[in-house]
Amino acid sequence: MQIQFSQARPQSARLLAQTIDQGKLPSALEKSVTEGAQAARFKGKAGQVFETFVERDGDVLRLALAGAGDKSAEDRNANLEKAGAALASKYQSSGETELALDVSESGLSAAEVAHVLLGLRLRNWRHDVYRTKIKDDQKISLETVTVVGAPDDAEAAWTETAHLATGVEFTRELVTEPPNVIYPESFVARCQARFEGTGAELIVLDEAAMEKLGMGALLGVGQGSRKASQMLAIRWNGGAAGDAPVAFVGKGVTFDTGGISLKPGPGMEDMKFDMGGAGAVAGAMLTLALRKAKANVVGVCGLVENMPDGNAQRPADVVTSMSGQTIEILNTDAEGRLVLADALHWTQQEFQPSRIVDFATLTGAIIIALGNEHCGVFSNDNTLAEDLEKAGRTSGDKTWRMPIGPAYDKLIDSPIADMKNMGNKGAGSITAAQFLHRFIADGTPWAHCDIAGTVWADKPGATWGKGATGFGVRLINQLVADTAES
Repeated sequence: MQIQFSQARPQSARLLAQTIDQGKLPSALEKSVTEGAQAARFKGKAGQVFETFVERDGDVLRLALAGAGDKSAEDRNANLEKAGAALASKYQSSGETELALDVSESGLSAAEVAHVLLGLRLRNWRHDVYRTKIKDDQKISLETVTVVGAPDDAEAAWTETAHLATGVEFTRELVTEPPNVIYPESFVARCQARFEGTGAELIVLDEAAMEKLGMGALLGVGQGSRKASQMLAIRWNGGAAGDAPVAFVGKGVTFDTGGISLKPGPGMEDMKFDMGGAGAVAGAMLTLALRKAKANVVGVCGLVENMPDGNAQRPADVVTSMSGQTIEILNTDAEGRLVLADALHWTQQEFQPSRIVDFATLTGAIIIALGNEHCGVFSNDNTLAEDLEKAGRTSGDKTWRMPIGPAYDKLIDSPIADMKNMGNKGAGSITAAQFLHRFIADGTPWAHCDIAGTVWADKPGATWGKGATGFGVRLINQLVADTAES
């Protein structure tokens, strides 16, 4: 989608839109519009849309009023994004190719205009690459948005925000692609292409390098697949030379059959999004590199495919992680924590981060606990947990803190190894986090974000369609902006 700015409506634009604060229909609107909106019970609630036709300067225009909610609401930015998203949802396949968004009388600041556009662009994203027989009236037609009458600095504000949209879209792309297209090596290749020219440094470890480093936990997960496992690090040095980076680590199981502990067939196709954590890290790093974030940041993606074959890892196997700790495998479907064990240890050893946050579609148990509204956060550091909560509120990628502690730690003790890769029936998300905690060096602030319930949506949401949401990109970007940039 192309977004441009002008002080006058282009004559080619036959679709005109305005954002309306709740309960405040502008007096400048035609009487037929205000009375029609009132008759249709349009109140200006966030995401509400009223459509009519008007004649202006001899042209008959399609006019849409998009509700922006209460102007004084704490979640004002989210409401503005809903307004933009509602316009995209309604007109994405309407046959209209151009929308003129008139904000001249809206009173919106430059930053607020950018939030409307962010919602509009994110909701307009759709992955139609493999749809060869889509009907004409279902194809995306909306290509251009012209913002009319915006404040002078609105274009600069949007340029910054557009980088965030690009990162979210990249994550959605990675998560949406089928597993025969995105697997560890192609994930790396896709990132190498997208990061070219950004100034970010990409480091890739192949299986030989990881074996030399002793990454038996990660390699054990991928040993049943014909697709070679990979470790990808994306480093952005935008801060002071020598400052320790903030590190983000993502679980990248590009397809998860469960391995020998095979998942049930129904719904297994969803397991292409089991690399959502790595996708979020890659998308966030793209945003940070594009907007030239003034911080040192590293993103690490542990990439494997979990398949069952004659060489696959078995229940009862014992593997040795890079840290030297041994792990008894009780269930080969508890594989993400094995990938993260080596990825977390390598990240700390290689980059000595000031703090480290991992993102993983780790457990179904977190969906039972929190549904699809929040990701679960587990942390050894109160300040980091609070920073994530604040960043979540600001960005819209909401978090909810969950407990860890010694009482849960004993649930993963093994009688024949240092630990087992799963606990008993209860507290599944907590014991998974407790497992990861064993691979964090003393004194290193760490948080684990279980995003199993938030990376994929079975129905459209405020700023996304059905499918990949791009969750995590905005959270990471906001955390860096709040805590790591000067």
